[in-house]
Amino acid sequence: MNKYIKYSFVAVVILLVGFGVYYGINNYYTQPGVEKATAVYTCSMHPEIIRDEPGNCPICGMNLVKKVTEGQSVESHSIDHLLRPTDKFVVGDFQTTTAKDTAISSEIKLPGIVAYDPNSSVNIAARISGRIEKMYVNYKYQKVNRGQRLFDLYSPELLTEQQSFIYLVSNDSENASIIKASKQKLALYGMTTNQINSLAAAKRTNPVITIYSPTNGIVQGTESMTSAAGSMQNSSTTTTSLTLKEGDYIKKDEVVFKLVNTDKVWGVFNVMQGQSTLIEMNQPIRFSSEFDQNDFINAKVNFIETQLSETDKTNRIRVYLNNSNFKFPIGLRLQGVIETNPIQGIWVHRQALVSIGSKKVVFIKKENGFKAKEIKTGIELNDFIQVLEGLDVKEAIADNAQYLMDSESFIKTE
Repeated sequence: MNKYIKYSFVAVVILLVGFGVYYGINNYYTQPGVEKATAVYTCSMHPEIIRDEPGNCPICGMNLVKKVTEGQSVESHSIDHLLRPTDKFVVGDFQTTTAKDTAISSEIKLPGIVAYDPNSSVNIAARISGRIEKMYVNYKYQKVNRGQRLFDLYSPELLTEQQSFIYLVSNDSENASIIKASKQKLALYGMTTNQINSLAAAKRTNPVITIYSPTNGIVQGTESMTSAAGSMQNSSTTTTSLTLKEGDYIKKDEVVFKLVNTDKVWGVFNVMQGQSTLIEMNQPIRFSSEFDQNDFINAKVNFIETQLSETDKTNRIRVYLNNSNFKFPIGLRLQGVIETNPIQGIWVHRQALVSIGSKKVVFIKKENGFKAKEIKTGIELNDFIQVLEGLDVKEAIADNAQYLMDSESFIKTE
């Protein structure tokens, strides 16, 4: 009897233990945040295809394979941030900084060059048709002085007018009005007062007239010469032979020489796009030349060009310079400096921003890493870039955005 009681007691204990294990496991899987292991089927080539029963992939037609996903409890140690796309979220702990709401001023460095002032140029044109008998100026960039001989011109028209003048002086000297009109006509043909008086005294015609320079300057050439030497105009600044030569015929009003005055020149400075709004008329500028980079000259901005340069797409400003002592040779390179007025705004360091095409991106600090965010920017001063929209001064951002950029993927922003 005791034997049967002993076996019955062991059987009861085994049943109680079994029921306890069953209810314990059932309660574990029914807790919140815990899911039972489920069998699902997916495509080995297209893992986004998930089914709860066997079949074929609707994309490639391959047989779906069984995949077991075990449930996991949702706790505070989530790894969701590790599963985000790398082009939207960067996991890591990097040095951060913040934007600054302040006023910043800067010194803008402007490369420049000394150029001719076209407003002071003088065209030497033929007042009468004829043939060039002798040239006294033969090269471009040749310096001439006021009253210097330029060329001798033979003209049949001038010969006829001189004969008429001599006839009036010899046979009708009392007709002062007609003689005066004849003198004025000779003067319009290019003869000087001394030449006309000598003609009246000698009463001998001279069909060759000498043309003199009306001012000091540099021979820049003519329009025809510039087009003929177009292939050489940017290669060097050495002397170039003029296209007109002795024996050539010229027509009335044809430009023979173009003289440019070097007493007044321009200092032309290039301004990068985005910085032109910082420069105003009469704003102080100091500049030095390549002769002495430590010798600065103070001046003011005299003109701001509104049209972009065709070569380098920059704006240009002009400074009018007195060059009576020939201190600024044409073509001399200059280095200008303009101090801008303080500009209030939100600024970030240049290295905290990365440019991806037409977008500007910063990385905002989050709990487990950094998130890419697009911002709108303005002007750039020194190492700072102005932020117009998209960033608050309280937001922490990566100090160096280049470290967070994946060179093999394109950053996507929200």
